Amino acid sequence: MEFYASTDFEEYPLPPRVFFTPHHGSASDPQQVHISIAGIDRIRVTWITDDKTVPSTVEYGTEPGTYLAKATGDNNSSYKFLPYTSGSIHHVSTGPLEPNTTYYYRCGGHGPEFSFKTPPSTLPLEIAIVGDLGQSDWTKSTLQGLGSKDYDLLLLPGDLSYANNRQPLWDSFGRLVEPVASRRPWMVTQGNHDMESYLVDEAESFMAYNARWLMPHKQSGSTSNLYYSFDVAGGVHIIMLGSCTEFELGSDQYKWLVADLDAIDRKATPWVIVSVHMPWYNTNYGHQGDGEGMRLAMEELLYRARVDVVFAGHVHAYERFVSLY
Repeated sequence: MEFYASTDFEEYPLPPRVFFTPHHGSASDPQQVHISIAGIDRIRVTWITDDKTVPSTVEYGTEPGTYLAKATGDNNSSYKFLPYTSGSIHHVSTGPLEPNTTYYYRCGGHGPEFSFKTPPSTLPLEIAIVGDLGQSDWTKSTLQGLGSKDYDLLLLPGDLSYANNRQPLWDSFGRLVEPVASRRPWMVTQGNHDMESYLVDEAESFMAYNARWLMPHKQSGSTSNLYYSFDVAGGVHIIMLGSCTEFELGSDQYKWLVADLDAIDRKATPWVIVSVHMPWYNTNYGHQGDGEGMRLAMEELLYRARVDVVFAGHVHAYERFVSLY
């Protein structure tokens, strides 16, 4: 298994130069297109339109311009935050799909054709990991690097857009990553810069994140989009934990993690990977102890399950450790 890792190197609150990518095209055209794994043989396509009458449909096939299949999602939705109102957000799950296959697709019957490649059903598997992506010169170079790699899926352990309540930054981030995120599954978890913070209550603190970046939490038995798991490549189980929601003993996330780990058959699943935003160990001067509460609550669970590797973001410096068991 191969991993490509990257992290932004600027600290707070946004890197110095932000790319505001405008939307060009009609109100019916898809924008901010990205895909994610929605099941062992399913890919979810997510996009936004300014026109609220566009249907949540995806036409797709294995030949350019030839769409022999069509999938329909739930009614499109939007959200409001203070004076901001989002466009219509569409989520459509396609499949069943063949592994390691390129599909061509069109969103809502309008606009350009996109393509994605499904992950393989067996190892080897190539995973890209990017932390604290943001919208900066470093983001641009990171995306260029990703575009040059033929990886199978991407893990992003939190701090996607660095919106920090500024909702238009979610739109500019979606447009910025679309050329890459529309081609390979992006599996994300939340970070502290993804929340609407003190302005709303806890239940709505990730309003934009939850609306825009729907992950397969229901498929993994989770009741929250902030933590979930999924299987890939016929032997890899990936757990995306939530640093910024309750994780203490007795919390919903804790109980879900116990059940998820207990259900893993290590003979059939030789790799178990965990991703979390705030690292549990960190020798950098920044963010000392930010993940300590979660470590105290959950580390023993990962030890007992013999998790192979944990990826984290939050600290904007690359660091790695040898096996601790």
